[in-house]
Amino acid sequence: MTSSNAEHPSHEELDGPALRDALFAEKNVQPIRSVDDWACEDIFESDEELHEFLAWVAAERQANLA
Repeated sequence: MTSSNAEHPSHEELDGPALRDALFAEKNVQPIRSVDDWACEDIFESDEELHEFLAWVAAERQANLA
């Protein structure tokens, strides 16, 4: 199966912000306007899992201070 250039445009001539903008436009990417855009229920299966994640985040922040 082949695809036409219209379906997958070439971005070889683009660089930096122009390439980023072209790729965003191609995928119809929208900016995150609020933290509420990321909010959803049931990310963690239990309170224990949440606490493990928070402990990991705290340990990583401490480890990367130096």
